[in-house]
Amino acid sequence: MIVLRYIFATLYRIWFYILIAVPIIIMFPILIISILRESWYPFFFRLARIWAKVILFGMGFLPIVHRKTKYEKGKSYMFVANHTSMTDIMLMLYVTRNPFVFVGKKELAKIPVFGFFYKRTCILVDRKNPKSRRDVFISAQRKLEQGLSVCIFPEGGVPDDLSVILDEFKDGAFRLAIEHQIPIAPMTFYDNKKRFSYSFFTGTPGKMRVTIHETIPTETLEVEDKRQLKQQTREVILKNLERGL
Repeated sequence: MIVLRYIFATLYRIWFYILIAVPIIIMFPILIISILRESWYPFFFRLARIWAKVILFGMGFLPIVHRKTKYEKGKSYMFVANHTSMTDIMLMLYVTRNPFVFVGKKELAKIPVFGFFYKRTCILVDRKNPKSRRDVFISAQRKLEQGLSVCIFPEGGVPDDLSVILDEFKDGAFRLAIEHQIPIAPMTFYDNKKRFSYSFFTGTPGKMRVTIHETIPTETLEVEDKRQLKQQTREVILKNLERGL
């Protein structure tokens, strides 16, 4: 029985990477065109949402979204959520129609096929390099000036200890939101760790519950308030995680 579970888990992982690659290969010519100009990014974003849906439903995941608010069309937000799985990327794309740019670790750019578009459409950060972290602010500012939103997983990565419910948040997302006077848009992902964690021999089809929380305004805040904003956001996500797990 254990052997069969390991075989299923291995095949399930392989199937995930096939689902990542195949839609990109099929849409490759259109995707290439969509990244030729920065102003065409919203079109690329719509293609990315189709890609995300193929992966989620192809893996047997059923997103269930509880919305406490609706995002305004054409408005910029700082999207944040807890981070436990590669499927967080797909789920964020699935639930969010406002075009946004991910801020993510540069290591993902090494993934074949996916990495080609990832490094050309996302803001990459090397968390060990202070200059790289500073460059993120410059890149994010340019994207916000284009009317886009930004998505950051504020834990700064997935905790090595998978028993951690929610790791401490980094300051970056909250400093950016305050500097550019855009609201924080927190989300809670309840089931992604259970569905497809970074532990290799895990993962099953099933529900993926999401709560879209009320946005947190930043218009009256100063940069010195970033820690308070960070803690407020973390408490919203953590409280719902503890209630829903």
